Amino acid sequence: MMNKIDGLIARILEVTGIRSQTELADALGINRSGITHARRKNEIPDRWIVKLYRKFGLNPVWIETGAGRVFLNVETSQDIEFKTIPKVKARLSAGSGSFETLSDVTDYLSFQSRWLTRKGSANAMVAMEVFGNSMEPELRAGDTVLIDQSQTEILAGAIYALGIEDTILVKRIEKHPNKLVLTSENRDYQPIFLSLDEVEKVRIIGKVVWSCREYR
Repeated sequence: MMNKIDGLIARILEVTGIRSQTELADALGINRSGITHARRKNEIPDRWIVKLYRKFGLNPVWIETGAGRVFLNVETSQDIEFKTIPKVKARLSAGSGSFETLSDVTDYLSFQSRWLTRKGSANAMVAMEVFGNSMEPELRAGDTVLIDQSQTEILAGAIYALGIEDTILVKRIEKHPNKLVLTSENRDYQPIFLSLDEVEKVRIIGKVVWSCREYR
């Protein structure tokens, strides 16, 4: 029999923009250890149900059991609003660095406005393409990522687009005493340690809140 928390995670990942346990923990306002603790108890905390209902409009009965309607007050297709997000020419380096920093718009992506609002500030979002392999398998060359430029406060382990002088990168960022650490998913790439003097040259472009992959 599936653990209740494992069942909940599978359901939530299927119907929301959440892609991982880390993102689920962020949405619930808890640490990942809280999910581990709930899994051990095999119980879905009531406060989780309330948060998921308020944040996503999910039916509390469905959250707990998987039965019944997924959403409460479901909108009709005529009621759903969409917003276009610009995709710019600049590309994010998942490698040694990119010097393609032009902000020319090359395309537009369309998202449900309500979904964007749940992810952050829709008016501050921009889409960019990734190249290089340092963030594989999380992000691959050619992937498109959605960046919320309003989210520049560093959350440990989150993925950010950042600029260092004329170079723009996509990395996980962690704050350590007196330095920043930029880490890659690909273990062939060593972490980049930035001292206090070097940190002053870093510009956090925004947090990566979504990605997609086109198969050519």
